[in-house]
Amino acid sequence: MSERQTGPYDSVARKWLALAERRQAAFLDMCSSGRWRHYFTPAELDVERRNVFALRDQWAMIVDLPPDAEQPAE
Repeated sequence: MSERQTGPYDSVARKWLALAERRQAAFLDMCSSGRWRHYFTPAELDVERRNVFALRDQWAMIVDLPPDAEQPAE
């Protein structure tokens, strides 16, 4: 099978993926520390959790990574 060719916007997509991963890490930190109670109700937290993980998975698909794979450090 042929390898996917790089496009002119691949570096931009990787930067957006890195941003989505940082947002996901900050969200997980907020959840583990309990700070989420200042910002969300339990129902809102669940919706936001789904949004954060879905956004990261969407950028991973654009970059052509599996949804749960870690991005290599640049």
